[in-house]
Amino acid sequence: MMLQDGSTQLLCLTASSGVPLFTRGASKQLPFSVIGSLNGVHMFGGGQGAVLSCCETEGGGKVVWRVFQDSVMLIAVSGGRQGGGAGGSSKDEEVRLQRLLENVWNCMVLVLGQDELANMRNIERLKRDLRSCFSLIDQLMEDRQEGILGNLTHCADSLLPPNSTLLQEAVDSFAQASDSEFGCLIVHGRIAAATEMWWRLAPQEVVLLSALMRSLSASGSASCDYPVFLPHGSPTVAHRLLRFQLLPGADVCVLCGPTPSLHRAESGLVGRFWTPLVETLRDCLAVGERCLPASVSLRPDVLALLLINRETRRSVSCVRSLANHPLSDPPLPSKARCWELLKLFYIFSTTRYFSQEETLCVPPEERPQRSNTEDFVLGFSHQPLQCYLVTEECKSYGLQTAQHQLFLLIPPSVPTFALRTVATQTLSDIVAATGF
Repeated sequence: MMLQDGSTQLLCLTASSGVPLFTRGASKQLPFSVIGSLNGVHMFGGGQGAVLSCCETEGGGKVVWRVFQDSVMLIAVSGGRQGGGAGGSSKDEEVRLQRLLENVWNCMVLVLGQDELANMRNIERLKRDLRSCFSLIDQLMEDRQEGILGNLTHCADSLLPPNSTLLQEAVDSFAQASDSEFGCLIVHGRIAAATEMWWRLAPQEVVLLSALMRSLSASGSASCDYPVFLPHGSPTVAHRLLRFQLLPGADVCVLCGPTPSLHRAESGLVGRFWTPLVETLRDCLAVGERCLPASVSLRPDVLALLLINRETRRSVSCVRSLANHPLSDPPLPSKARCWELLKLFYIFSTTRYFSQEETLCVPPEERPQRSNTEDFVLGFSHQPLQCYLVTEECKSYGLQTAQHQLFLLIPPSVPTFALRTVATQTLSDIVAATGF
């Protein structure tokens, strides 16, 4: 492979002629001849009635192809993953790249709309317009913020605030005053409260809107009026996304039509609804990356967790500080490594044992591309409810109920027979304290 281990390059071309539209990712770009070959082998397969979706190189790299709307071809090229653990495998890397291509396409629709992508009238103009997607695409590729897993899980990264009722009432009232049913409060890049209609958006739309909010917040602007298309709900008609910074790290937004103007909302509505809640917002910010209120007391033998509500498609996740654990032999994985292991274990579990609800609500022709379940699972006469994995770095445990999926990282010193008790008690403690 011409890419370094752990690096990924994204290629975007026209599906009909193979004209490059953009490349993102690895600092050392693939030569044009290689890009042309990757496009050519896919076109040759199509001419022979075969669909080329993935291949593996001799050096352990991966190439994944996907064509959208018979118009845009996206190709993800990976130089292989550094480090294993927690079930890391070639299949896991394929799942990651497939999810990346799907996210990037939806990002392009979110910013430009489906019509402009499906009906290319001027390729040079399209190339220029696509630049407005780059910051969001780079965010999807680089996982800049630790603890943001929605790009992988397609569940909304959430934060559970200590005063959820007050914040929920404020979001509902602010959205109503803005002539909108869609409102959301983002704290530390995660959803702290949202209107009922916001949660009725497609899970991928909620995840992408959260990513866009993080990107807009990082720009440093106090407010903005940004046109967006909803990839599933409104791919051809734009809505206005009004975003306002309430405090550093806390932003509120609404999806609305022609009214209100940005100036009216900023001068007449933001202060009216949010100034009385400044201390409540500070309490919410104090929760930090833990994402759980102080009322939730986690067991000391939990290194990291990802909890998904299967009904609402929301998730909370956190990695405990190593200061909470005495020196151990072997040393416990770092915080960054714990996030990586948590992602790998999620992929390991959902491709082999646990179900992925999103594959149940997509068109039949897309299900083979969405479903990443290993072949051997299809022969099971039952649905697995628990799984575990033991590695040199940690022990991992997955638990599935009718409403939740819980993924834990646990120190190697904890006896394997105790993992189930740790998982069931952790789930019970969080649900009892928060109702999540």
